[in-house]
Amino acid sequence: MKDYAAESASLETVAVSTSADVVSMRQMVRILAQRGGLSLVHQTKLVTAASELGRNMLVYGGGGSVRAAPVVDAGRPGVYVEFRDEGPGIADLELALTDGWTSGNGMGLGLSGAKRLVDEFDIESGPSGTTVRIVKWAK
Repeated sequence: MKDYAAESASLETVAVSTSADVVSMRQMVRILAQRGGLSLVHQTKLVTAASELGRNMLVYGGGGSVRAAPVVDAGRPGVYVEFRDEGPGIADLELALTDGWTSGNGMGLGLSGAKRLVDEFDIESGPSGTTVRIVKWAK
């Protein structure tokens, strides 16, 4: 995935260590999506994906930070969001991205569902944490 964070002059950051922080992060993402010209359907998809990823970061990674920014690529506006934690990482990424697989009590749609809701999805995970980057483009 292109390094949208490096290109953005207006990166916003939210620390996530509580459920209330996940709500604040969702609001930030929704505002950026509205400003970025995403349709209501695409705003909802992006905010839903961000909510799932933020909750996963909190529950499985012990919290972390979320950075988001409006982006433009070839004249097409969108929103970039990055989730970064310093948790134990995901032992088997391929398995974790499989629909129905869960390491907890959820429905097993967090990572795979978030991936389907956005246009670009990138994940890196290791023993020092997990980083997920997503982009949703205005159509």
